[in-house]
Amino acid sequence: MNNNPFQEQLALPVVAAPMFLISNPQLVISCCINGIVGTFPALNQRTTDGFEEWVVEIKTALEAHEAKTGKKPAPFGVNLIVHPTNPRVQADLEICIKHQVPLIITSLGAVPDLVQAVHAYGGLVYHDIIKRRHAEKAAEAGVDGLILVAAGAGGHAGTLHPMALINEIKSFFKKTILLSGCISTGQDIAAALQMGADFAYMGTRFINVKENLASEAYKEMIVSSKAEDIVYTAAVSGVNANFLRASLEQMGITEAQWSQAKKIDFGSELDAIKAEAQAWKTIWSAGQGVTSITDTPTVNELMDRLKIEFIEALKKQQTLLATYK
Repeated sequence: MNNNPFQEQLALPVVAAPMFLISNPQLVISCCINGIVGTFPALNQRTTDGFEEWVVEIKTALEAHEAKTGKKPAPFGVNLIVHPTNPRVQADLEICIKHQVPLIITSLGAVPDLVQAVHAYGGLVYHDIIKRRHAEKAAEAGVDGLILVAAGAGGHAGTLHPMALINEIKSFFKKTILLSGCISTGQDIAAALQMGADFAYMGTRFINVKENLASEAYKEMIVSSKAEDIVYTAAVSGVNANFLRASLEQMGITEAQWSQAKKIDFGSELDAIKAEAQAWKTIWSAGQGVTSITDTPTVNELMDRLKIEFIEALKKQQTLLATYK
């Protein structure tokens, strides 16, 4: 059974992950017109009004592209943080309903009422998880897909190997599966599908493109980093996540500090969301997939490369299959 609902609109089975403080309309639009799903976090805009402006900007650009080319772009999505520390979740959801955002990605909570509200206008809800218990709760809430955040992924990654995680979740969840973690090349995309995913969910690779909010220093650090330069720690936000070692060190955070399970007190009296944003702005997240990233192309240039690599990987699989007949 094909669990890719957007297949006819896609050049590759890829969702560009919503990246905190990085994803913007330009990135989303470039992804969608190049044939992959572009997404962004609602909280990348400081207000709900600003968030709506971004949604309108993206919709307008994609509609104009379709009118000009006659080709329907890939759909876009919005990430909502469904957690008590996010006072905007209901207001932002109402904007998504108003504009019928095709895909909603939920984090830190799977809520049946939210899923039903999105389903009411024909939208889909994908939820990110790092372990079986979270997946079971999301499945009970009625989500359409699960984003499996495996070991080595950027941001709030899990600790399970992708093969183990996919096999465990697919044993009870029969809808769409997206795999996240160290996916940087077309071969990686093909491997994700080979393991049983319907989509590759790519984050770190899309930090290093021209069209986003990441600083040049951030992008340069990714290019100069390898897998062993990624540190998995709860010291930054209180929840384990992967960060670039050099960015921790330039903020004066020592290995002794990041090895602790306790969150570092940055001396902030800001509310939870502002404190999180302040930390992530100066301490940069990335996944172990940095080891394959050596440049900063445009989305269009990256897509051309990914397509070639993906097709070559599939052809090699066909040759391998013929060998074992």
